[in-house]
Amino acid sequence: MNLQALTLTIKLAVIVSAVLLVLGLPIAYWVTFSRLRWKFLVEAVVALPLVLPPTVLGYYLLVAFGSQSALGRAYQSLTGHSLAFTFSGLVIGSLLYSLPFAVQPIVASFAAVDPKLIAASQTLGAGGWKTFWRVILPLSRPGVVTGAVLSFAHTVGEFGVVLMIGGNIPGVTRTISIDIYDQVQSANYSQAGQTALALLLFSFVVLSLVYGLNRRAWVAWPSK
Repeated sequence: MNLQALTLTIKLAVIVSAVLLVLGLPIAYWVTFSRLRWKFLVEAVVALPLVLPPTVLGYYLLVAFGSQSALGRAYQSLTGHSLAFTFSGLVIGSLLYSLPFAVQPIVASFAAVDPKLIAASQTLGAGGWKTFWRVILPLSRPGVVTGAVLSFAHTVGEFGVVLMIGGNIPGVTRTISIDIYDQVQSANYSQAGQTALALLLFSFVVLSLVYGLNRRAWVAWPSK
């Protein structure tokens, strides 16, 4: 197994899952409790990467990162180099691509919180911020954990978006999925098979962990 690609992939996944955890909480809270009639548009934007082909998202990000766009020119003027084919570009692309995997489980957990508990907290004088930290977030812990784990695992397995905006630069943008593709292209099927098997086992362990944690959470929930 390519340890350099594995290390880069884990680094990318840790950063992306941590950032999405921070961004996903307020987004999920707004989506769950907002009463605006047009919030379905925001929900559609958040869920778009679930149905959008990775190459399409990667193409538009590549255009946005290029020197012809305002974002690309601004970044290049600040840093002296393009955002495309860099690790920073991979992080931004992975954040967008894995966003629904972090937000949707949290939204489901927030929506499952009994409104009577929220109303009781507010009746006792707790503001919105205190109610969130003391009532909503603790009761939504399984969804938060699921969102963090799924966004981490999804980032590990990315291919299309990573290839489009990062290319295949060893030590910079070559992730473990790109390494498998390289091994197949080189007819090194033995190495590709070993790495693919490792990712398969990793995915199984991650999903087992998610379902196990959620099952324990529901079993431990007091019956009404």
